Amino acid sequence: MKIPAMVAAEFRRLTATRMSVIALVALSCVPILYGGLYLWANQDPYGRLDEVPVALVVADRGATVDGTQTDYGDQVAKDLVAGHSFDWHRVSAKEAAAGVRDSRYDFSVTLPAEFSADLASVASADPRKARVVLTTNDANSYLASTIGKQAVQTLRATVAQEVNEQAAARFLSGLATVRDQLSQAASATHELQDGAGTAASGAQQVASGTSAAASSSHELASGLTSLSAGAQQVANGNAQLAQKADQAGALAQQATAQLPAIRAAIQSQLAAAGVDQATIDAVLARLDPLGSALQSGNARVQQVVSSIDALAAGSREVASGASTAASGAGRLASGLDTLAGGASSLSSGLGTLRDGTGRLASALDSGVAQLPATDAASRARQAKAIADPVSVEDASVASAGTYGAGLAPFFASLAAWIGVYALFLIVKPVSRRAITALRSPLRVTLAGWLTPGVLGMVQMAALFLVIALALRFPIADPGGVYGIMALASLAFTAIVLALNVWLGSVGQFLGLVLMVLQLVTAGGTFPWQTLPGPLAALHHVLPMGFAVDGIRQLMYGGDTAAAAHDCLVLVCWLAGGLVLAAAGVIRMTHTRTMRDLAPSLIG
Repeated sequence: MKIPAMVAAEFRRLTATRMSVIALVALSCVPILYGGLYLWANQDPYGRLDEVPVALVVADRGATVDGTQTDYGDQVAKDLVAGHSFDWHRVSAKEAAAGVRDSRYDFSVTLPAEFSADLASVASADPRKARVVLTTNDANSYLASTIGKQAVQTLRATVAQEVNEQAAARFLSGLATVRDQLSQAASATHELQDGAGTAASGAQQVASGTSAAASSSHELASGLTSLSAGAQQVANGNAQLAQKADQAGALAQQATAQLPAIRAAIQSQLAAAGVDQATIDAVLARLDPLGSALQSGNARVQQVVSSIDALAAGSREVASGASTAASGAGRLASGLDTLAGGASSLSSGLGTLRDGTGRLASALDSGVAQLPATDAASRARQAKAIADPVSVEDASVASAGTYGAGLAPFFASLAAWIGVYALFLIVKPVSRRAITALRSPLRVTLAGWLTPGVLGMVQMAALFLVIALALRFPIADPGGVYGIMALASLAFTAIVLALNVWLGSVGQFLGLVLMVLQLVTAGGTFPWQTLPGPLAALHHVLPMGFAVDGIRQLMYGGDTAAAAHDCLVLVCWLAGGLVLAAAGVIRMTHTRTMRDLAPSLIG
């Protein structure tokens, strides 16, 4: 009997009665029901989160920000409700707690009374973190709680961005003010530099003039010292002259004072000598002019003595004044020397001040140049960029599009295994009578594989139509995707066939166990790298993971070389399963008994 004939015979057996047809159709629809319904249910759950009921409690009391009463909590609540990210219900804290507890709300979000005050505190000396309280109840839905946590993190990032933008705006505004003040300071420093230069030049001139004056003062002091010495000599000579004049004046005065007594003595002596009175009078008349002349001379002498005394006193005063002038001129010269040194130091200091203010002005100019000149509009743009500095740009090599499309490769592969497994509940792995009659193990093996294989390909065709047409998931390479689905079904058929040939009912059970094992190692939901070590190792061996990866690559427009490698692995599994099944059939042809012809416990 030829292989097509054996396949046709098996199909006739499967459609011999109405119940057989119903059973065949029902089992053939298992992959469609499993994969189609699950993918339909999860087609785009994130797109319908607006139907998830969530309680929103706003207890915020607001705060004063820059002199204005601000209620961040109310603003956030309005944004949340308007965004329709969930089915928000703004309720009291008591109602929210009761609603989460009795499952009316999947979770609740609470903005506490200090929410605005804490947000406003970032600009104060005591900054605090604002709190958002998330209340979940995993008894309602674990995934809803997980999504709620992600939503609150998104809310946290949004609020942080808004607060950061305001803080950045204040900072940039202050920075602009600092720039203006630095610019003014730079201008004033340039003026100070110019003034310091002018003052340094003037101080140098003062130093030069004072130095010349000091030199002249030294000459004056030297001359006055010489003058003082000469004046002292004159004073000493005049003092001696005055002394002699005083002596002469005293003698002249004494002589003048004795004139009356001498006249009287002459008169007495003449009278005693017997000279007559007329003669005495004549003599006296002759002597009286001499006395008058002597008195006149004495008067002149006394005048001269007085003049000489005055001259001596004046000489002493001149000598004393010359000495005082010489001493003052010395002090003046010393002071002018000090003044010249101070003026020179002042000139040097003012030069240092000019140089320092020049460096300060240059530094201020450099600082002003490094601070960008901005206006209100540019500062607003800068604040937005500072608050949200990173823009995520989607440049994915391959994109699934939706959550359901992301799960489609995994559930298509799993449905292929389930469909094959279900078919072997009614399809006989091999014809035992054919083995006994024909003793052609290869034909029997191929016939036993082709019957469920063809049905599996039909199952995959129907599931592919559901994915592509009913669910409208985008498929980059429709032919390639169906080809891998069909190849995976044929490979799974060979594996389950081998298990059934070698182990019978136990092999059928092991097919179920192997399906469960691949369910967790295929990496269909979470990345396979998150699996425990032993299961991660099985991911690189078991066929379903390669089927999932191959469908992904071609469905999302990924790497065709990787898909070709996955197909090669599936072909190896297919060939290995057929070889193993053929070996089992060969074993059966050599050890057939009447008991082998008995019906199986399953199928």
